[in-house]
Amino acid sequence: MAADGPYRRVLLKLSGEALMGSREFGLEADTLKRLAEEIRGVVDSGVQLGLVVGGGNIFRGVGGASHGIERAQADFMGMLATVMNAIALQGVLERMGVPTRVLSAIAMQQVCEPYIRRRAIHHMEKGNVVICAAGTGNPFFTTDTAAALRAAELGCDALLKGTQVDGVYSADPKKDPAATRFDKLTYHEVLSRDLQVMDASAIALSRENGIPILVFSLHKPGALRDVVRGKGMFTIISDD
Repeated sequence: MAADGPYRRVLLKLSGEALMGSREFGLEADTLKRLAEEIRGVVDSGVQLGLVVGGGNIFRGVGGASHGIERAQADFMGMLATVMNAIALQGVLERMGVPTRVLSAIAMQQVCEPYIRRRAIHHMEKGNVVICAAGTGNPFFTTDTAAALRAAELGCDALLKGTQVDGVYSADPKKDPAATRFDKLTYHEVLSRDLQVMDASAIALSRENGIPILVFSLHKPGALRDVVRGKGMFTIISDD
């Protein structure tokens, strides 16, 4: 089935916090189900979909380091948390009939496949959702950077960043009612204004590979499907 929008293959970045719902930590079943339904809608539209999921709902490396754990060790703990989230999301998707593969940058064959670029592309071409877990497999790199890296490696047409608001603002709109919303930004503007959409290395990597970043709200039903079709509310970051 051919995609019915401008993007044939996309990568979605989900933070670990997006899986918490109303909870203070961990996973919320209703939130997982809702996100899985959104993902299924995209797959049903003919778009090849990859995901990178964070682990901040379980363990955040920077936070662990601030409590006395050596930073590299704390980052590896955070990577393992992303694998847990990926397996949970895979379980919900497959119960909905969506074929899904978890590929981890840290080898753990008993629970998921190792991340191999050509294998990931093959899965996506077959219509499987590919969840890339364990970040880049290296400490000191965020899952934002991992998302930009995987989007480039897998030949994605766009990198989608699901957030708590419907685009990029000049400040946190929940704290500053005068914050300005942007429909379009360049990579340079994001970096020069320090807009905190994604970390600087993720923005730079996307710019080097000409991958547009689309920032949208995870909370609006159908938003993911709309964004993939080039519709709805989102901010696009590109050089155009």
